[in-house]
Amino acid sequence: MYAIIEAGGKQYRIKVGERLRIEKISAKPGDMVELDKVLTIGEGDNLQIGMPYLKGARVTATVNSNGRSDKIKIIKFHRRKHYRRQMGHRQPYTEIKINNIIA
Repeated sequence: MYAIIEAGGKQYRIKVGERLRIEKISAKPGDMVELDKVLTIGEGDNLQIGMPYLKGARVTATVNSNGRSDKIKIIKFHRRKHYRRQMGHRQPYTEIKINNIIA
C-alpha cells in the first residue's frame, strides 16, 4: 500500500518503512508526527482519491533528524561591467521514517 501526501508545499509518494526528507518542521528527533494532508491512498484497484484531501486519513511518522542540505552557490555576473555577486544557501530539512498509513 502506498499514499501520496503533501508536506511543506510538496507532494511525496510514500510506503510504510520509508525514510523521507521533507521541509523542516518543528519537532525533535524521536518525536512522533502526524501528517493529515493525504491526497491518495491505495494499491491496485483499491484506490481512494481525495478532493483535495481524504477525510480521516493520516500518516504517522517518527522524526529521525533535523539538518541542512548541501550548500548551493548562487553567482551573478555581468561581463565587462565589474559586477560580481556570490551567495550560498543551505535548505533546512527534517528526515522522517513512515510508521503507519491510516485510511
